[in-house]
Amino acid sequence: MVEHVRVAVIGSGFGGLGAAVRLRREGITDFVVLERAGAIGGTWRDNTYPGCACDVPSHLYSFSFAPNPAWPHSFSGQRHIRAYLEHVADTFGLRPHIRLHSEVTALRWDAGQLHWEVDTTGESYTADVVVSATGPLSDPRIPDVPGLADFPGPVFHSARWDHDYDLRGKRVAVIGTGASAIQIVPSIQPEVERLTLFQRTPPWVLPRRDRRITAAERWLHDRLPGTGTVRRGVLWGIRELQTGLFTKWPDELGLLEGYATRHMTKAVADPELRAKLRPDYRIGCKRILLSDDYYPALTRPNVDLVASGLAEVRGSTLVAADGTQAEADAIVFGTGFRVTDMPIAQRVTGAEGRTLAEEWKDGMAALRGASVAGFPNFLMVIGPNTGLGNNSMILIIESQLNYMADFLRQLRTLGGRAALDARPSAVRDWNRKLQKRMASTVWNTGCDSWYLDAGGRNTTVWPGTTAEFRKVTRRVDLAEYQVRRGPRVRRAAAAAEAAR
Repeated sequence: MVEHVRVAVIGSGFGGLGAAVRLRREGITDFVVLERAGAIGGTWRDNTYPGCACDVPSHLYSFSFAPNPAWPHSFSGQRHIRAYLEHVADTFGLRPHIRLHSEVTALRWDAGQLHWEVDTTGESYTADVVVSATGPLSDPRIPDVPGLADFPGPVFHSARWDHDYDLRGKRVAVIGTGASAIQIVPSIQPEVERLTLFQRTPPWVLPRRDRRITAAERWLHDRLPGTGTVRRGVLWGIRELQTGLFTKWPDELGLLEGYATRHMTKAVADPELRAKLRPDYRIGCKRILLSDDYYPALTRPNVDLVASGLAEVRGSTLVAADGTQAEADAIVFGTGFRVTDMPIAQRVTGAEGRTLAEEWKDGMAALRGASVAGFPNFLMVIGPNTGLGNNSMILIIESQLNYMADFLRQLRTLGGRAALDARPSAVRDWNRKLQKRMASTVWNTGCDSWYLDAGGRNTTVWPGTTAEFRKVTRRVDLAEYQVRRGPRVRRAAAAAEAAR
C-alpha cells in the first residue's frame, strides 16, 4: 500500500532539515524527508576532499533557531558542519521522518486526486505538497573531455573523493580553480610528487584569516547566548552593507580589486606566475574565493600552473587548449555542479504533462524562487535566483521556509481538497523585474561564470539584500496563485450553483 503524507521533502541538507524543523514547528508531523544517500548532510556529507571548509563565518552559517556556541574555528571545516547538521536532526526529533536510500526517481501531479505521486528507490508515496530541497551543489559536473575514458589512472570529482587512492608520491592533475580546487591544492601539495593545475580562468582571491575560536569565546557564547546573537548580527550587517557594491555600484569595486592584488603579489614573487594569476574581469563577477595558503602553494617547486583549460587526454598525457602537456597518475575535477540544469527537473512532471526541465528549456524561472506555473503544491528551497555572492545561504533558506509555512497556512484556509498553482503572469512579472535589476549588478559585467545558464542569463543569484528577500517571502500573495480543485469538488460546486 502506498503511504500518503501531507508533505514530502526531498533532500536532507540545510534546506531539507530546515524544512523539517519548520514543519514540526507549524504542527505538521505527517511528513517524510527523502534522502538518496545513506546519511544526512547534503553537500556537507558529499564533499570530503582534503581541506574542505566553508567560506562563510561559522556563526553566520547556522540556523538562527539552532545556534552553535561551540564552533571551533571562525570558518568551520566540513567535519564540524556535518556534525552540526546531525545535531540539528537529533535535537529537533527529525530522525523518525527521514527515509535514507530513497532517491526520488519520479514526481507526477495527479490532477484528479490533487496530490503528487512520488516514486523513490525505496518506498512510493503520495503527498499533498512537495518541497524540493535538493540544492544546486548536489550533482557534480565533469566536462566531456576527448580521451578521458581511456585515462589509465583514477578520475574523480572533488565531491566524490576517492579516499582509497593514496596520492602520496603521485603526479596529480587538478582541473579547475573554483572554491573546491583552491582548498584541495594547498592540502595535497606537500605530499604529491607533482601537482599540475589546469586553470581556464584565474579567480579573485581574498585573505581568509581563519582562526581558532578561543575557549573563553565559546564559554561566553554558551553561558550568554545573546553574545552569539550579536556576533551573528555584526557578521550579517557587514555583508548586507557590501551588497550594494555588487548589485548597484560594481564600478566602485576597484579598491577591493587592489586589496586582492596585494594579497596575491605578497605571496607570489615570480612576475610570470603573477601574470597568469591576474584576473581580467571585475571582482565579484565570478565567485570571490577566500584563502591564505592557495597562492603560497602555487609557488612550490612541485607545482605547475597551466593557464589554459584541459582540452584532451592521450593516455596518461593531459593536453591543454594552448598545447601544454603534462603527465599524470590521477585526475581530480574541481569543475563545479549542475546548477542551471539540475537533474531533479527531469523527474518532475506537472499538471500539463510537461517536465520541469521542459518548462525551463529557456532558463530557470520561479515565483519568489519557490513556485513554478503548472506545478501545483510544489515548492523549492534554494530555487532559481536565490543564490548569494557575499552572504550566508542559511539566511535565504530561512526566508524560504517562512514562505513555505505561509503557503501551507493558506492551503488550510481554502478548506477541502485544494492546491495552489503560481499564475504564469505572476512568474513572468516577478522574473522580468528581477532580470531588469540584474542588468546593473556585477554578475552581468561580462565574465563567464556558473551563475549564468547556457543562454547567458543569470538564473541563480538574488540581486538584493537578504533583508529584502526576507521581506518579499514573508507572506504568500494569493493574487499570484490560482486555486486548483479536484473534479469531485468542482462537480459539487456546480451542482450547488445550479440548485440556487
